[in-house]
Amino acid sequence: MMKFVGLGLGVILLLAAMAQAVGFGLLYAVDETEFTVITQFGEVKRAETTPGLKFKSPIETIVRFDKRLLRIDVPSAGMPDKDSQFLEIDAYIRYKIKSPELFLQNLRDESTAGLRIGNLAISAIRDEVGSRDRRDIIGGEPITLADGTIIVNPRQTEENVPTREAMMQKVLSDLRERVESNEFGVDITDVRIKRADFPSATENSVFDRMRSERDVQAQRLRAEGAEQYLTITADVDRQVRIIKADAERDANILRGEGEAGAISILAEALAQDPEFFAFRRSLEAYGTFLDEGTTLVLSTNSELFRYLEGPNAQTAQTE
Repeated sequence: MMKFVGLGLGVILLLAAMAQAVGFGLLYAVDETEFTVITQFGEVKRAETTPGLKFKSPIETIVRFDKRLLRIDVPSAGMPDKDSQFLEIDAYIRYKIKSPELFLQNLRDESTAGLRIGNLAISAIRDEVGSRDRRDIIGGEPITLADGTIIVNPRQTEENVPTREAMMQKVLSDLRERVESNEFGVDITDVRIKRADFPSATENSVFDRMRSERDVQAQRLRAEGAEQYLTITADVDRQVRIIKADAERDANILRGEGEAGAISILAEALAQDPEFFAFRRSLEAYGTFLDEGTTLVLSTNSELFRYLEGPNAQTAQTE
């Protein structure tokens, strides 16, 4: 009996090896990073979710799906906010396949899943964007400082949750409900906005307004700088005039004191010989007179004549 059993198993293994060799594919491997769905003439028969070597009939077909975290880049779309101001929203979705049978039946492949789930995400995001203002969507609160500089602080809800994060949590919850109702067999793990910009049609006007604001701020700063420059230069000029006036005053005082000292010394010297002082004054007068080229005629009563006729003249003649 055991021989017949062993013989039967050997025959089966031999036939399986031959079928595998000629292309019927009775054996196949399932990788740990994938699911496989076995179909027969388009009908889903079963799914293999565990890795290993598996068996199938020659008429069955294998469809493989990725078990890892997948990504969908949602096409950029213009969406109006609460004030009917349009923003270009660019988002992405992260999801995982949890039921490969439903995924195959309703989405067929990852490309179709990207289109259908992406459209549902755009609809969910548009609903949330339409009920919020631009500050909540961007997640920032612009604040103008005293010097005209504009900074952006994070905008939060009453529960101290960032407004962008709160909005995307609602989008994620809404998208999960829509996906579950459509039985796509996937689990949405995350939805994020990559970019929220002004439409290209309004970018130039926004940049022009920002440029005008910067020009006004620059002109104000230049005016303040010019005012400070004039204040500083006026103070420096005032200090220079004060220093010059003090220097001239001190110079005049010193000059006066010097002249007074010189006059005092000269007076003391002349007081010792008044006749010499009178003679010196006469010489100064005659010197001025001779410098003008006039012939000098001495009177017999003049001091110079008497001086020349005195003992000096006699001494000079004797010598």
